[in-house]
Order: sequence, then structure tokens, then C-alpha cells
Amino acid sequence: MSAPAKDPVHPKTGERNILITSALPYVNNVPHLGNLVGSTLSADVYARYCRLKNYNVIYIWGTDEYGTATETKALQEKCTPKEICDKYHKIHKEIYEWFNISFDKFDIFKKLNDNGYTLTQEIEQLYCEQTCKMFLADRYVEGICPHCQYEDARGDQCDKCTKLLNPTDLINPRCKMCSKPPIIKSTKHIFIDLPQLQSSVQEFVKRNSADGNWSENSIQITKTWVDGELKPRCITRDLKWGTPVPLEEFKEKVFYVWFDAPIGYISITAEYTKDWEKWWKNPEDVKLVQFMGKDNVPFHTVIFPASQIGTKDSYTLLNNLSTTEYLNYETGKFSKSRGTGVFGDGAKNTGIPSEVWRFYLLSNRPESSDSVFSWDDFNAKNNELLNNFGNLVNRVLKMISTTYQGTVPTIDNTKLNEADHKFINEVNQNLDQYFKSLEEISLKEGLKITMAISKLGNSYMQENKPWEGDKERSALVLAVLTNLIKLLATLFEPYIPSLTDRIHQQLNVEPTKYSTKFDLHAIPGGHELSKQIEPLVKKIDAADLKKWRTQFSGLGPEFPIDLKIGTITEVNDHPSAEHLYIIKVNLGGDVNKTVVSGIKNNFEKSELLNKKLAVVCNLKPSKFKGVLSEAMIIVADDGKGAKDSLSFLVPKNPDAVVAGSKIAGKGMSIQPKPSIDYQKEFLHYDLTCVDHVISYNKTPLLINQSEPLVSEKLSTGKIR
Repeated sequence: MSAPAKDPVHPKTGERNILITSALPYVNNVPHLGNLVGSTLSADVYARYCRLKNYNVIYIWGTDEYGTATETKALQEKCTPKEICDKYHKIHKEIYEWFNISFDKFDIFKKLNDNGYTLTQEIEQLYCEQTCKMFLADRYVEGICPHCQYEDARGDQCDKCTKLLNPTDLINPRCKMCSKPPIIKSTKHIFIDLPQLQSSVQEFVKRNSADGNWSENSIQITKTWVDGELKPRCITRDLKWGTPVPLEEFKEKVFYVWFDAPIGYISITAEYTKDWEKWWKNPEDVKLVQFMGKDNVPFHTVIFPASQIGTKDSYTLLNNLSTTEYLNYETGKFSKSRGTGVFGDGAKNTGIPSEVWRFYLLSNRPESSDSVFSWDDFNAKNNELLNNFGNLVNRVLKMISTTYQGTVPTIDNTKLNEADHKFINEVNQNLDQYFKSLEEISLKEGLKITMAISKLGNSYMQENKPWEGDKERSALVLAVLTNLIKLLATLFEPYIPSLTDRIHQQLNVEPTKYSTKFDLHAIPGGHELSKQIEPLVKKIDAADLKKWRTQFSGLGPEFPIDLKIGTITEVNDHPSAEHLYIIKVNLGGDVNKTVVSGIKNNFEKSELLNKKLAVVCNLKPSKFKGVLSEAMIIVADDGKGAKDSLSFLVPKNPDAVVAGSKIAGKGMSIQPKPSIDYQKEFLHYDLTCVDHVISYNKTPLLINQSEPLVSEKLSTGKIR
């Protein structure tokens, strides 16, 4: 009953018409639990609630495919942005379907431009002049963080100290694609002229934040923008992958993803129905409700409404905004690259049913402050669902199956006693609060109230003990509880629809819309239950919890070696030792180290120049015949002492990596020691070369967690 209609739904004059959107996730990665509860899952619960209330509702959703994030991911995976989008859109779709999240299936810029609400400005950006010949978006730049000196900070944020950055803030910035230092260069971009629209936006915010009951964090975040002087906002980017700007002067540029993406809601609606304007240009009859995490707020409360207002068309503007704070993981922030936290595919692979994940996330929804996922709490919530609700359903239906041959007893209202009426009144009081909470989009509170009604049912059963005493009284109590289970199945349906589907199957009834009061005769006397009454929720094994805590911790085994890919830029003979080379190695950007190496008898200089190979960067510096060696080129050695007895450790696909790329085993926590003693430490590490594969503690080493590190020539050998 709470799933989308098969045919397009349209607004109806005089009725509740609700247009729901949730923030469009970047298609370049897998959504984690915080992404899910912050937007799509919360919007799905509210949409299901609205359908059960018989409101005219559509829930519009899609994936955000354009922008820097997608181009960057395509570079990492060595494919086109289109191939990235196709690959990850499928992953997103499968995850949302498994979580039982269901969706219903213009030219704004031109009107903004024609109405004089855009302007052009010259801005300074980093430009890769030596190799890539392009302006570098934030994520195309890496360098040293000016705050904590972390060597691999991104152009938008430092992963180590989490400070927000501009690319020009970085010390020794380098192009992520070729590692060459960029220059600062001017480029012209289009801006939306927010100062011209400020008074209209302020009026919109004042009116709709009150009428639409925006959450407090949404209001505060928006105020930090509109209470001060709004600045023009750049809406174009120097990228190839995106929506092209329809102006000749800017034909080589695309729209900035956060100008373009919210307009995507309208485009998606147009795919759903040719009558999209009935939803998006109908502010009198339609309420727009949007769901997102707090980091997306200003784009939906300032940029998007300003764009709509600037067209001077009668657009449906944001009415109600439901935002969440952050859901963090017990060992820190969610990070796919570091293996920290549970992502959608990981949740599915645990084998725990989607309804348990939905129940946990919605019980723990970070509505007013950040919350933390923990495995102990997850287990406790599973037990709560089992003990409070699952056992109630199973006990009642089993007793009817065994004592009354699966036939629901008839309720004679004249036989209801004072305790029955008290119980019914308490259920109805909670039911009123449930509807109040869901109307206000207090989703966590609505779930809490549903669990409270289930708890009332358990208490009622314990107090009346239908397994003993008067048979007529026991029959009435079980019939009352059967109808309570039917009510609870409907109240739980927006939250855990797959579980309530199974309850309806066991009750042998079809799902129904909401009832405003506890209906004692929703399942009449004489109705036959299903023959298969089975437990709805299972306990989680303690060994599995321990396994998952380790699996998703992101900590992994520590890798103590600062091992990177270096490019040899210079090779000279050692002035005082015939068997030694003095080698200059570039480790990305302006980072260069001197290596004194005894490989002169094995390799000609011409074989070394421009070669990409593995370099130990935290070896204890040592002098060799007066020359300081700051790092070490490692090789596989078959021990035969011949000219071809040594083999460099290289990327399997050298074109896929750049100098400075980190090397470690999959899932390993890179924790390099300040310095490593070659004799006492390095030679005792379990580094092996077997079938050309280089491993540490039997785990194959990968460059950037993706490209294998291999022995160039030797199949086996000792690493030294």
C-alpha cells in the first residue's frame, strides 16, 4: 500500500499534493549508511507515510553524474566518465532496491541570463601548463596542507586535519594526473548575481522556513548565508564532463554541479510525466518537501530557490526541509578508500535483512545532533525489534494456530472490561501522537511511538495471560492482540516494509491504508491465518559481530614502510665507488630524493632514466663513500649474482600511476615508522616475490589500492 503507483500521479485541486525530493548522491561511489539515512531512506519513509494517508505524492530521485568527482573517479579507474556513471548507477540502484527504497518515476539558466541575473568575472585558478593543458578543479590538485603539513592534502580539503582549503592554499601544489606543478592563470566564468536576488531570497526564507517548519539546523545554516551580504556565486567550471553552457563565449565550459543538480529534480519529473509543470509550476496546490544532510542545505535554500525566483516564472518553491546532522562510524568518518564504516554493498553482504538496517538507521537518525553507528548499539536495536515486536507477533499468532486451529476468535464488544478499554485508549493516544510526529517529519519519534504501542501490547498480554485461565477471556485477548498486530504492521510499514509484508502474509490479509483509531474488527472473527507462522527477527551471532567490527574498522594490519612509486630523473656515477650509482628520484611534485644504489653492475644508465619503480622513503639515511642516501630503490634478487639477477618492483601498468603514489596491501593501515634500519628491521619484514607478485605478510601490495606492484623480470626472489 505504501509503494509508488504504477501510473503517473498528478496534483488534485483541494487535496494534499506533496512533491518529495532527496539530495542526488554522486554516482561515482557507493553510498554509506550516513548517505542513506540523511536523504533517500528518510524521504522514502515520509513518501510511504503520505501514500498510506492517501495524499497525492511523488518522490523524485536520481544520481548526480556530472562534475569533478566523476571525472576524478574515471581517471582512477582508467575509463570514461560515462562508463563510471553506468557502473555506479547500477550499484546505487541495486543498493536502494535492497534497502526497499522506492521512487516515482527548462531552461532556467537562459531565463536567469535574459533577466539580467548573471554576470561574468575573471578568477584565478591553477592551470597544468606542462602536461595536461587544462584548468584544475579542486580535486585535481594535491599538495602539502598549510595547517598540518600533510603531504597529500586535496585542493578542497585536507584528509588529515579536515580543514577546508582552496587549491591555491596548498604548499607545493601538484597536478593529480601528471604530478607536475601547476601555474596560476586567469579564466572567465559565469556567476549568478545573488546580490540582486537577496531581498527576494530573504523574503522566501523568512516565509517558508516558518510555514514549512524547517529544522533548526537548516534555518541556522541558511541564515549564515542570507543574513550577511550575498556574494555572486560561480555557476560554471572548466571541465569536459557536465552540462555544456549554451553560450558561444563559454562553449568550452560546463555548469557547476551544484547549480545544475537541483534543476535535475525538474528534469527527472519531466521524464516521469509530460505534465511536470503541474508539480513544479503550481505553488498554490503543491508543497515541495526536500530531504538531505546538512552539508547540502545552502544549495537548496539559497542557490536553487534564487535560480527559480530569477526566472520570474511561478515555480513551486521549497516548503518543508528535513535535514540531518552527520552519522559517523565508531572508528571515525566513513571512508571507502580506507575501508572505514559500512557502505550499502557491505550491509547487503552481511546477510542481515534490510529491515534490520532500516530499523537501526531510523531509530538512530541524527535529527538534532550527530550520531554514531556502533555494532553494540546495532545488536541492541536488533534485539529490541526481536523482543518487543517480533516476539509479540510470533507468540500471538502461534497461540491462535495451536489453540484455535489458526482461526481468529470473535470479539464481543460487550465483553470488554475496564483493563481492555484502558489499553485501547492508550493505543489511541499513542496513535494520535504517531500521526502528529509524521506530519512534522519527526521520523525517529514516529518509530519510537510505534515501538511504544508494541510494548503496550506485550504488557497487555503479560497482564491477561491468555495461555491460562478462562478460555473465553483468552480468546478475546488474543483477538484484540491480533488486531493490534494488524495496526502495528501498518504503522511500521513506512519504516520496515519488507518485514510488514511478511506479517501481512502470516495474518493472511492484504495491506490497508491507515486507520485513525484502533479498529478491533479489522480482522474479523472466523478469519483464518496462514499455515506458516515463522519468527520475523533473528538474533545476531556474537562471532559475526566481532568479525564485522574488524572487517569494517578500516584499521587493518599496519604497514610500517613508507613505500611509494618514484620516477628516476637523473643517474650519475659515484665519484669514489665504481659499483655505485647516485640516482635522483622524483616522488611527486617538487619532492625529490637522492638514492645511492649498488646496482651499477646490473643496469645501464639508459635502462634507469624515467623508470617508475618502488622506493622506500623512510629508510634511515646513510652515507656511502661521503654521499648521503635518503631513500632506497628495492629489488627482487634471485641470489645468483649474475647481471640479470636483479629485478625492479614496478607497476603492472606504469601509465596508470604517477610518481608519489602510495603502495600498501588492500585494507592495510599505512603507519610508516619515522625511520627504518635496513639491517635490523627492513630485512626482517615478510616481503616476498612469488609468481611476480610482491606481498607483505602474504597480502599482495597495491599502488593506490588498485594497481598491482610486480617484479619486472624475475618470477621469484628475495626483496632487498
